[in-house]
Amino acid sequence: MKERGLVIPEIMLIAGTRVALGAGLGLLLANNFSRDERRGAGWALFAVGVLSSIPLLADVLGKRPVSEKPLPLVA
Repeated sequence: MKERGLVIPEIMLIAGTRVALGAGLGLLLANNFSRDERRGAGWALFAVGVLSSIPLLADVLGKRPVSEKPLPLVA
């Protein structure tokens, strides 16, 4: 398995997309709202989660693995 370094803002963006994706899926499966309200909100959140995941995934997979990064020079 290749290890890639992530900074806190990247981790927060990834977590946010997972929340939107999960909330959208939850609304699609819930019965607390009318059918039209649930479907509209669910598909919107689901789409935001999926569409925002694509560039984040490309960014993470495009990073060089930690083991391939050059070591800093020590004086």
